[in-house]
Amino acid sequence: MQIYKYPSQAAQKRLDKIVNRGLGFKRKDLSAVQRIVEDVRKRGDQALIDYVRRFDAPEIRVDQLQVTGAEIQAAAGKVGQTFIHALDRAAEQIKAFHQLQRPKSWIETPRAGTLLGQLVRAVEAAGVYVPGGKGGQTPLVSSVLMGAIPAKIAGVEQIVMTTPPMKDGSVNPYLLIAAQKAGVDRILKIGSAWAIAALAFGTLTVPKVDVIVGPGNIYVTLAKKLVSGTVKIDMIAGPSEILILADDSADPDFIAADMLSQAEHDVLASAVLVTDSLKLAGAVRKALKQQIDSLSRREIAGQSLKQFGALIVVPDLDTAVDIANRIAPEHLELHLRQPFDMISRIRHAGAIFIGPHTPEPVGDYIAGPNHVLPTAGTARFSSALSVEHFLKKSSLIHYSQQAFQDEARQIIRLAEIEGLDGHARSVKIRLEKSGN
Repeated sequence: MQIYKYPSQAAQKRLDKIVNRGLGFKRKDLSAVQRIVEDVRKRGDQALIDYVRRFDAPEIRVDQLQVTGAEIQAAAGKVGQTFIHALDRAAEQIKAFHQLQRPKSWIETPRAGTLLGQLVRAVEAAGVYVPGGKGGQTPLVSSVLMGAIPAKIAGVEQIVMTTPPMKDGSVNPYLLIAAQKAGVDRILKIGSAWAIAALAFGTLTVPKVDVIVGPGNIYVTLAKKLVSGTVKIDMIAGPSEILILADDSADPDFIAADMLSQAEHDVLASAVLVTDSLKLAGAVRKALKQQIDSLSRREIAGQSLKQFGALIVVPDLDTAVDIANRIAPEHLELHLRQPFDMISRIRHAGAIFIGPHTPEPVGDYIAGPNHVLPTAGTARFSSALSVEHFLKKSSLIHYSQQAFQDEARQIIRLAEIEGLDGHARSVKIRLEKSGN
């Protein structure tokens, strides 16, 4: 990897490429997803089974799309105790963190004769999408926990999980046990854009939900984008990214490993180091070369680093913070002597990992905060998946007769200014009835 000295034209060009990479998709992909979504909306289960047979499980039947209790029971005998212990710990810590996010309904009486408030209620049904992961061979159990546990804590009555089946029509047992642990009510063997469409519109087999969350490939992402408005979605997520701020106290091997942990996700992923130490940048470059060959996904990681990676040397940490806030990264790591002193200056980041012993995978799996995070600079205005994604809020308003009369003239005047005579009349008629 090239080391860029900032400020310079080369460094600025590299940063522009990283900042502007966004969510890339081809027009043909959007057209294909539009056709799939409309097909599922019109043909329901028949469209679903056609897609599932074509792309995932050739012999599956419609009545086999829903996972049975027997399948879950059988899965319990296929996972080891080390997995159960890890799953239990992760689930409990994710649950504990998200329980702190639950907002409460409230009522106030700010003026004589008035009552104002907010009623917080969970949506009735939520869909959690879990990617297949190499045809079910690499089960993304963390995605199950991160999607379903916040929904459960919010009080959602029905949590529906969809995931592509393996070729034989089964679902990886690790996913089934994770879903059971997280409180999923129904598991359906459908994936890709047709799963998102089924959750949004409902079919005979798939219940219509109010919220859809979970990561996926470009087809899943575009389908979520298309059904947004019909249902609520968590976010339009792009490729993964990490930005590391470091000084000369940092361990180059740690930084290289953390950069590669994100670069291995996708050729469009971004891994960036910003440091005020030229010596550290050189050591990290050397460590990257040494470590990348040991990765099973080294070709992906290598292409990611080549396209959207960077080692940037800045004159001081103030400049480093400015760059971090400009990029607004999904994951921000602070490898600094005094990392806590920097937190108040970070304005935009999906999650902040503080200190050398808090690598990003800690947040991915077990720390507790949600790992579904805004990407591609959207941390400037959006947040991690949370309990609030599964909640809605209704305003409460009550006026006594006297409180109404005290403000009626102002309401009428404002309505008349807007040319809404009907609004004004609904207030006037009450004044007339009361003799005012």
